[in-house]
Amino acid sequence: MFPVSTPSAKVGESGPVKGYKAAFVEFMVRSGVLNFGEFVTKSGRKTPFFINTGRFDTGARLARLGQFYAQALHERLGDGFDFLYGPAYKGIPLVTATAIALSWPIGREVPFAFNRKEAKNHGEGGLIVGHQPRDGERVVIVEDVATSGASVRESAELLTGIADVRLAGLIVSVDRQERGRAEQSALAELGADLNIDAFPIVTLDEIVQCLRERPIDGQLILNDPLLERIEAYRAKYGA
Repeated sequence: MFPVSTPSAKVGESGPVKGYKAAFVEFMVRSGVLNFGEFVTKSGRKTPFFINTGRFDTGARLARLGQFYAQALHERLGDGFDFLYGPAYKGIPLVTATAIALSWPIGREVPFAFNRKEAKNHGEGGLIVGHQPRDGERVVIVEDVATSGASVRESAELLTGIADVRLAGLIVSVDRQERGRAEQSALAELGADLNIDAFPIVTLDEIVQCLRERPIDGQLILNDPLLERIEAYRAKYGA
């Protein structure tokens, strides 16, 4: 459906990662978005991997990113939603690119909206830019990641306060598969709290399965020491 490569991924414990998921992992590596080494998260955890979505910083990268979001969204929900919403600020280019990719090549015209950080008291006014939510509509929230879920919860409160809309889904780029407040992953926990279908384009497990012992452009991304550190991190913080 999309003009993306489909590399032959090495089989992991859960089977091979194929199609657009494997292509998305390669795309993140080549874009400098997916990095391995020593990093510290906002929560203070020392992590062996870091996802910097700010590196999707060119027109070509953003266009291709929108295609991955659109394909994952179409595969998961089909026509089960009426409009898209992107929380400011990172969600604004994401929701725009996703709506464009749904229009072509999928061929589904879907309205989208995003919020202002401060309400506008002139012109059309309000907090919402773009599509104005209406009673009975089903909305999908488009985000980069959902670490704490604060922006998603704020978005849900904002949207349901404007109209009687139903939260149909939440899509993010990567599920780090880290525990939230209990044993579930933060993404799964967020989905349960809001009664929403929360899903990623790829999970950390799929990233590891895709890159294990397989070089990208002649470079081995995940060697044994890195894999051991990821496994240790997952043992400590994993869902």
